[in-house]
Amino acid sequence: MDKSSSFHNQIMSDISIPLEVLKEKLKGILLAKGFQKEKAERCAHLFAKADLDGVRSHGVNRIFLFLDFIRKGYVKPENEPILESKIGMFERWNGQFGPGNLNAEFAMDRAIQLSAEFGIGCVALQFTNHWMRGGNYGWQAADAGVIGICFTNTKPNMPAWGGSEPKLGNNPLVIGIPRKNGPVVLDMAMSQFAYGKMTLHAEKGQQMPYEAGFDQYGELTKSPEIVLENQLALPMGLWKGAGLSLILDMLASILSGGNSTNQVDQKGDEFGLSQVFLCFDPKKLDLTEWMEVKAESIISDLKNSSVFEGKSVRYPGESTMQIRIKNLKEGVPVSEKLWDRILTEL
Repeated sequence: MDKSSSFHNQIMSDISIPLEVLKEKLKGILLAKGFQKEKAERCAHLFAKADLDGVRSHGVNRIFLFLDFIRKGYVKPENEPILESKIGMFERWNGQFGPGNLNAEFAMDRAIQLSAEFGIGCVALQFTNHWMRGGNYGWQAADAGVIGICFTNTKPNMPAWGGSEPKLGNNPLVIGIPRKNGPVVLDMAMSQFAYGKMTLHAEKGQQMPYEAGFDQYGELTKSPEIVLENQLALPMGLWKGAGLSLILDMLASILSGGNSTNQVDQKGDEFGLSQVFLCFDPKKLDLTEWMEVKAESIISDLKNSSVFEGKSVRYPGESTMQIRIKNLKEGVPVSEKLWDRILTEL
């Protein structure tokens, strides 16, 4: 290992912080930025929960970007969603540029409540902000015993297939399915790698394991720095991911009555997004027993798959509970540099 690598590893070393200590420090920062106590506690919990579950690309490391957006007036801590329209199992809400993670948690909760009443519940949310870790809301639905689906648009950070400029968002999609032996929770962006993950690799001086996007000449590259600079992430599934990104943006903006990706681009920064939250209540739909049997048979077949030497197969969300239990016991890993910034902010 050369001297530069050794130095880089030193500044990127982790320390373990008890979950409650981490949440308390984040809450203190948010209170100082104008959050009411209850909202500060919920917001801090959502940030910390991402790191607790091992999703460090979309958790505590984004708190300072979040604070910057508050300073710029993009995120308004005091604002709450307001109901714009309601027709049966469908509701449209205006997020009023409130904290994106709190707005998303609220919208998923409303979709859960609607599904308990109608069997299916759908909430479309306009003028909201980045929801941080989207998987939080898939777990929220699964923990409530319902199937949850949600998706969001983003600023343009991915080219249309064959394009040379960012026109599409990486528009994350989340699906959570409850199951007695562990929920199945998919959380994925439409890009091969999420921008948060590429940022972490760039900070560590690491290449991505596979091609992550395009350089300025249209050549594929594993360099996260180049992809971040050009905002030309590789669509997952190539043209298929590009097509799915476009469709999710259309659905989110049409159903919510809010901004599309190209309208978010006009503002320069990523705020004022559109999102959709959809729930199915197995109890109300009389699917509980059938769903459990069917889900178990599918997962069992998957886990019995033949694998290449040294490999294994996992279903989405399989390792989350193990990571969560470990981090609850040993502390949540946070980079020493980030923790110092958090303490300095207080």
